[in-house]
Amino acid sequence: MPRSREEVRRRLQQAALELYRERGYDQTTTAAIAAKAGVTERTFFRHFPDKREVLFDGEAALSAALISAVASAPHKLGPWDTLFFAFRSVEQLFVENRPFSEPRARVIASSPALQERELAKIGSLTATLASALRQRGVADRLATLAAQTGIATLSHAVTSWLDDGPSNLDDHLVQAFHDVRALSSSSPNRVR
Repeated sequence: MPRSREEVRRRLQQAALELYRERGYDQTTTAAIAAKAGVTERTFFRHFPDKREVLFDGEAALSAALISAVASAPHKLGPWDTLFFAFRSVEQLFVENRPFSEPRARVIASSPALQERELAKIGSLTATLASALRQRGVADRLATLAAQTGIATLSHAVTSWLDDGPSNLDDHLVQAFHDVRALSSSSPNRVR
């Protein structure tokens, strides 16, 4: 039997991921996840409200880290550079979760229900970032646009990093932010 609360959560997450990959999301039950993790179904529900949420557990930690990073960014930075600063400050969270994130992305891509949940989580994170930017004095419409564009840029960087094998996430983040700057400052056929 797992000893700590965190160990139970990790075992449930790993069990769910393995079962979703083997059987598919729709064919996997919370009872099967709990059994594979060596706990009861009741224990599963003490940790996660449903079988989708087991794949989205890190959102609260990421959101809190980003809010803190936006708040601590140098005041001279504009909204775009503030987001770049914040995303770079949370890179380690992505790096530490890479072994789980790669197969997780494939599971999510195979399930409309999980894709829907991911979109909701992205929307929540975008709203959180926009609010953090407004706290820095950024106008509402600019804070929203910066947060939406920033999350899309972060997502692009993380996806290309996961697809690129043992590369450095920071390289992909720098490149994605550079590409967005290039898109906004030159004609489309000059961007490479």
